Amino acid sequence: MYAVIQTGGKQYRVQQGDVIFVEKLDRQADEVVNFDVLLLGKDDETVIGAPVVEGAKVEGKVVSQVKSAKVVVYKYKAKKNERKKQGHRQPYTKVEITAING
Repeated sequence: MYAVIQTGGKQYRVQQGDVIFVEKLDRQADEVVNFDVLLLGKDDETVIGAPVVEGAKVEGKVVSQVKSAKVVVYKYKAKKNERKKQGHRQPYTKVEITAING
């Protein structure tokens, strides 16, 4: 069984036991988080929600709060002595999918 969930403006296809990185959630480690299901796929049938599947939930456990690798942004204007260097590390939440109920 698999499900398609939405969080942080993105959609993820998940199965029980998957570990995914989602946009930062305001949760601590070992807290339980529930997601709404947009699509639920079983062995022989697929249930599509409008917009969500009624009565279906995906449970996950927050493993940790992490950051991605650093992205360096360098802006430069030729012949103007104008340079700007910036770095950015996007925060993510690492979530382990524990159950798909539906």
